[in-house]
Amino acid sequence: MALKATIYKAQLQIADMDRGVYADHAVTIARHPSEADERMMIRLLAFALNVTADDLQGRLEFAKDLWDVDEAALWHKDYTDAIQHWIDVGQPDDKRLMKAAGRAERVTVLSFASSTPVWWKSIESKLTRAANLVVWQIEAEQSQALTRLAARTMQLQVTVQDGTVWMSTTADSVEITPKRLTASPG
Repeated sequence: MALKATIYKAQLQIADMDRGVYADHAVTIARHPSEADERMMIRLLAFALNVTADDLQGRLEFAKDLWDVDEAALWHKDYTDAIQHWIDVGQPDDKRLMKAAGRAERVTVLSFASSTPVWWKSIESKLTRAANLVVWQIEAEQSQALTRLAARTMQLQVTVQDGTVWMSTTADSVEITPKRLTASPG
């Protein structure tokens, strides 16, 4: 018998001063049986950091990357079903990223393992043609600390200011400082 996804619900209160995005979002996350709390929370962080202020150009959604290799972890599709933003978490290989760069206007990766520098060094030179790709590193200690906030039902406040993210519950808070690995475009 195949294992089914576990459903998590999160109420996000986002105050992103860097992008001017202030909104509340009720999100449902299907957690794959092989997915750890850490990865699920990074997907939730990716949502908070990339959700738009409105749905006029489509919306950001959790996709099924662990079920379907042709899907991202999250993606923002417009109303014609064109992929505006492809978001992956972890350490995808260069072929997957190049394919995503050809399918989407923007591609973002949030890598969170302690092996991120080794992974990035091994594929960085293979991605020079992907001008629409941005790779971020979340320090392993910070991503692991996010697991303290994981629960089947979550009430999370996400505050972003000057590149630093605070994700909090009423009982705990985690500070995250994403580090950009790719060069600035242009």
